[in-house]
Amino acid sequence: MIRIALVGSIGSGKSYIAKLFKFPVFNADLEVGKIYKKEKKIFLKIKKKLPNFFSKFPVKKRELINAILDNKKNLKLITNIIHPMIKKKLFSFEKKNRNKKIIVLDIPLYLENKLNNKKDIIIFVQANANEIKKRLIKRENYNVNLINQFKKIQLPIEKKIKKSDFVIKNDFKMRTANKYVKNILDKILYERSSIRYWNNRSFSERRP
Repeated sequence: MIRIALVGSIGSGKSYIAKLFKFPVFNADLEVGKIYKKEKKIFLKIKKKLPNFFSKFPVKKRELINAILDNKKNLKLITNIIHPMIKKKLFSFEKKNRNKKIIVLDIPLYLENKLNNKKDIIIFVQANANEIKKRLIKRENYNVNLINQFKKIQLPIEKKIKKSDFVIKNDFKMRTANKYVKNILDKILYERSSIRYWNNRSFSERRP
């Protein structure tokens, strides 16, 4: 099974690109949302650490936002509590899809939380800053301070690009995105079927 991981800035369209691969997708943001709604043990751990921000289960989005904005350390604390559960869910996802040729990982802190394996294919999704801003403004509960807090716990863009095998320049047009995805899949599947790939894997050679 080949693991493809998408990384990039907040709002760059990683989830949009992930769906275009037409393989099973592990969307960490969706899983985190489920955890807040269904996992009372996680809620109790968060409430114990931040009793002044959370009232009762399930976690309320407004309370979560207030906690994150109040102190830059709170987001890291919450992430550290959630992360082990995400790892478990990822393991279950991989087990469920073990017979699939490819799975796609849409995990915002994929590199930061060291979820990457040596043989993972990492794709950086790049988008124009103005386009990203337009997309983010349309989101429910858009808050520039909140986004900045999330950016603080992420690796710099330059490091993400350096660690990536491919770069997709996302202009949010279906035709362009599909072309990138097809080209990348063709190259990955060709190289994975080649003995040379296993003997001498070179990231730099594969980046378009």
